[in-house]
Amino acid sequence: MKTPAPVARVRWLAAPTGSEWLEQALAHPLELLIDHAHCERKAAGAALQLMFRYPSDESLAAALSPLAREELEHFEQVLALLGRRGQALRPLAAPPYGAALAKLVRRQEPERMLDSFLVAGLIEARSHERMALLAAHSPDPELRELYGELLASEARHFGLYWVLCERRWPRPALMERLEQLACHEAELLARLHPQPRMHS
Repeated sequence: MKTPAPVARVRWLAAPTGSEWLEQALAHPLELLIDHAHCERKAAGAALQLMFRYPSDESLAAALSPLAREELEHFEQVLALLGRRGQALRPLAAPPYGAALAKLVRRQEPERMLDSFLVAGLIEARSHERMALLAAHSPDPELRELYGELLASEARHFGLYWVLCERRWPRPALMERLEQLACHEAELLARLHPQPRMHS
């Protein structure tokens, strides 16, 4: 894969996004924006799902509740931009990315918790990287501003998942599993999905 003009490298990721994705995304800005809205909604849902799965972990709820609220604020922000452009949220066929990553999550605890945190963090890290590309390369000033505004919070989100892991697992085990999952994540994106998506 060719690499577009560089943005800050995200350490979680095993491989950078290629220029083919950026070209596809820039050619279909409204479809990508609709998918982005769905991604923000799903990210909020993922945080809430973890809170419901581990209800006795008060520190987890304290960390993830604000994250879920912020993801919903971003969802509303993207919806408002779509509305200004005469677009409504509509269903889009999902790429295989999210479901394939979910299948990598081990089913027994505590491995399930670890993998869930790392998969959520990888998705946030990829979102951050791709929003940075869009902020740098979109010809649309309003979209450049939107993606640029979201960069700090996206970085904070995958940083939060990292902190949740570090508080619960020793660094060597954490790094080993992150490297395994990051390689799988990069492989899922090695072939461009035919439809423009944030994670295609």
